[in-house]
Amino acid sequence: MFNIKQIDFGGVPLKCSSSESKEGDNMAKQAQSYGAKGWKEWRDTSTISPFCSDLGYYEDNATEEGLISSKYQREQQAQLFPAFGTFDDLYSNMVSPPIQSCQEEITKIVMHNGNPELFESPKEKPHPFPVASLGILMSCRNRLKRLNGNKINVLSYDTPCTKVSGQKLSTGAVLRMAGESFIQSCSQRVDHSVLSYPFAKSFSGLSDEEAKDVDLVEYLLASAEKVGQQQFDRASKLLSQCEELSSKTGSPVRRLVYYFSEALREKINRETGRITPDSLGKKHPLDPDEAKGTPKPANVAFHEAVPFSQVSQFAGMQAIAENVAEAKKIHVLDLQIWDGIHCTVLMQALVDRRECPIEHLKITAIGTKSKEKIKETGKQLVAFAQSLNLPFSFNVVMVADTLDLKKDLFELDAEETVAVCSRYFLWNMIAQPDRLEYLIRVISNLKPCVMVIAETEANHNSPVFVNRFIEALFSYGALFDSLEDCMDHQDPNRMFAESIYFNHGIQSIVAAEGAERTVRSVTINVWRAFFARFGMKEIELTMSSLYQASLVIKSFACGSSCTLDMDDKCLIIGWKGTPVHSLSAWKFL
Repeated sequence: MFNIKQIDFGGVPLKCSSSESKEGDNMAKQAQSYGAKGWKEWRDTSTISPFCSDLGYYEDNATEEGLISSKYQREQQAQLFPAFGTFDDLYSNMVSPPIQSCQEEITKIVMHNGNPELFESPKEKPHPFPVASLGILMSCRNRLKRLNGNKINVLSYDTPCTKVSGQKLSTGAVLRMAGESFIQSCSQRVDHSVLSYPFAKSFSGLSDEEAKDVDLVEYLLASAEKVGQQQFDRASKLLSQCEELSSKTGSPVRRLVYYFSEALREKINRETGRITPDSLGKKHPLDPDEAKGTPKPANVAFHEAVPFSQVSQFAGMQAIAENVAEAKKIHVLDLQIWDGIHCTVLMQALVDRRECPIEHLKITAIGTKSKEKIKETGKQLVAFAQSLNLPFSFNVVMVADTLDLKKDLFELDAEETVAVCSRYFLWNMIAQPDRLEYLIRVISNLKPCVMVIAETEANHNSPVFVNRFIEALFSYGALFDSLEDCMDHQDPNRMFAESIYFNHGIQSIVAAEGAERTVRSVTINVWRAFFARFGMKEIELTMSSLYQASLVIKSFACGSSCTLDMDDKCLIIGWKGTPVHSLSAWKFL
């Protein structure tokens, strides 16, 4: 367990139990001393988002001599591990079985707004609504119920959690109410003995603003349905209502609808030939100068205000620390080092070990781009290790392509115990299954004692557009809601996070298809099915790791809205019951 009395983690103190030792207090003072001189500088130089796994916007390629293998060599390796469409297949297997089809009748929209242009002529033959999408909407309640039945029991702490949202309806609740109303309007001609509405609600008691938000989401769902059926004229009329009523500075629901409406509009333009696939994202590009400068305050602000990043960092590093508890020489392979703050958490855990004092810690960062940024992170980690009197070394393995990775690049010592840290990295390779499979096989050959994996807990990889749309709507709804509770309404860092980071993911998931759809996340169940092919066995996260997660949550004023649930052996980090991130630990058999 970390026994630091107070860790100055980017400006957010994390209070631990009152039984810390004097040695731990001294280490905390050392860390704080370093923080006074180095943390602000470190944070100011960090340009990589600690919260949104939908980015990775550095575009510079590794060009140093010796890093780039021949195209022929990579093609030869790729042939050994051909693409196999794994995640599309696995996703289809995980989706709820089809339910009885229903007719599309968006009568609620007409009743609430009285706009005849939105009403379809009764003479036209109705089109069936994609039944799998109804299955996703209806499974939302079951998913939340399952998670809520496996709550982590946390101890009581000195720091109380503040309920920041009061009686205000959450974004997730608005989405579920709108989903129910949409299902009811779509299923009026369906056998009700087959359909069971998942969201038992009553609109009584809603404020005017909340009722308008529910109506607005219904417009959005109806528009997405029409887009999925390629009825672009009708979709465009519905979408005009969404664009008129939404706002990027309004309630979290209206902000959410604003960006999803933009993405739907872009998809319509692409499907109708008004713009080409190459134009995707050019409407809201990630400016290179902004990527290297402006995002820094937004990154730090989100990290300090919202619990997600710190929860996965502390719990994940605790899991690694426990699996290397008997090792004196430790070698951690980091698949995505980012700013390296999570590595400092591990350092502070290892330096205070009494039963088996550490002789040396080595961290090897693996990258295909941004070598200078990785080196700078290494310098920061070396300085931090010196402040803790921790024997430490930092290596960088740069390759032009994942297929260039080889065991002998890692400078392994026979006396070292190897662990692997993968934080929001594997999702990047879902669209390149040959490289993902190759990476897992390389890691397997290194024989790590543990591989700790943090990923986004959402299915954004469905080949069916409407299914993917609904999944993204719920998961991003939780993110917008978290910013509403944890950051000021007009905070420029919040608006930057929404308009750049979140918007980038929404555009990719909703507006793109095929190779242009780069943002692809899957749930832990899909990862389990994939990892099983490589002899990977999921292992328990100990109570110490869960305790660390709970401690982090208790340090946030909005922590009462951040939920910790167990999906078998995997920790699910959520927001008001909606899954957001997963943290799991694995061994290779």
